[in-house]
Amino acid sequence: QVQLVESGGGLVQAGGSLRLSCAASGRTFSSYGMGWFRQAPGKEREFVCAISGSGGSTKYADSVKGRFTISRDNAKNTVYLQMNSLKPEDTAVYYCAAGFVNPGARSSEYKYWGQGTQVTVSS
Repeated sequence: QVQLVESGGGLVQAGGSLRLSCAASGRTFSSYGMGWFRQAPGKEREFVCAISGSGGSTKYADSVKGRFTISRDNAKNTVYLQMNSLKPEDTAVYYCAAGFVNPGARSSEYKYWGQGTQVTVSS
């Protein structure tokens, strides 16, 4: 069992930056690939990015490529999402998830989910 707790969300102006963190319980953190997803009001949850268990492989949605960076610190059981050049359309609840060691963009590849953290970008 893995428990995930996100933090770092908040209100930021367009063009600003935020860094989200996701702390995981358990002693086998490096065996899980990690992903970030988001869900805006009235929309389906969408893939944002993912990182392999070792941190050597990353994937990004086209909408965030070049602006967002996913990273992880396996010694701290934590995955991060650095978000730069934020846009109002980035407003959503952001969720971290743990799944296959080298996960992709499908929700079905992730077994454990956090409760989410709200990110609001004002124009």
